[in-house]
Amino acid sequence: MIVTFTANPSLDRTIELGSALDRGGVQRAFATQEQPGGKGVNVSRALMASGLETIAVLPGTSADPMLVALRAEKIPHASLAIAGRIRSNITLTEPDGTTTKINEPGPALDESDEIALIDLVVSRARDAAWLVLAGSLPPGLPVDFYARVVTAVRNAGPGAEGTTPRIAVDSSGAPMAALIASGVGVDLIKPNAEELAEITGIGDGHTLESDPLAAYSAAQSLVERGCAAVLATLGAKGAVLVTAEGGWMATMPPIVPVSTVGAGDSSLAGYLVSDEAGGTPHQRLAQAVAHGSAAASLPGSTMPATAQTRPETATVTVLTPISADR
Repeated sequence: MIVTFTANPSLDRTIELGSALDRGGVQRAFATQEQPGGKGVNVSRALMASGLETIAVLPGTSADPMLVALRAEKIPHASLAIAGRIRSNITLTEPDGTTTKINEPGPALDESDEIALIDLVVSRARDAAWLVLAGSLPPGLPVDFYARVVTAVRNAGPGAEGTTPRIAVDSSGAPMAALIASGVGVDLIKPNAEELAEITGIGDGHTLESDPLAAYSAAQSLVERGCAAVLATLGAKGAVLVTAEGGWMATMPPIVPVSTVGAGDSSLAGYLVSDEAGGTPHQRLAQAVAHGSAAASLPGSTMPATAQTRPETATVTVLTPISADR
């Protein structure tokens, strides 16, 4: 079982344009899609598509359109009733794959919501193999919320199976910086190039996408600060995986992108799919880039199944291993 937690979920509407975005003009949409979203929800959708058992934990009342959409897609979930309505996000995709996102801030939560959410996550994650904490935080939650969740889950101790879940985090900005600064340490983080640069202060998004060794160096600095593994997605340039044992770079054959919405979430799901199958670091990275590539070739925020991916076509390169004295 893999549990995902999305603190700030969204009902995602994707509008596919038939031509390049014309600011200030009037355009007709080629197609539209509406799907339950948010990073953790997307990971659960991708895991479900590949036949893995998962449950999505999130705030929201049962009558909220977001929760209605989850039930319609038969996505297992556990929710906490809140006063506000879950946000709606809009994504515009252009024929060349360019994606423009407009994200609402989300409903404001209070201290009682915070405590109840942490309790809900702890109860659902006790017997999970992985717990995925993903996405932004809604107004009202403290910036160190993810560090508090990690601490609470670990303090709860092992579940009936005698194990505690491994924890993966996919966030950005102040919440991710607070998690790293807390020193709690997690089993995996999944930044993109821009987020990796932001967290580490090394280069910028363009630099890290263009230079895998720079991305490796940035990811290595996070391993040295307590992250067991860093999966850094680099857009069309592939991804880098760094652990205490070394680093690897993976690329996929070029594709014509349809929508990059959820591609990073799909990459994380691919990594977990391979991990659950006992994959090596090489195999986990290959499956991650294969999942991301497949997602980018599908419309809207559609998540691919493993059968739609081609990890065997990934090119995986061993990067300079971390020295033994570090």
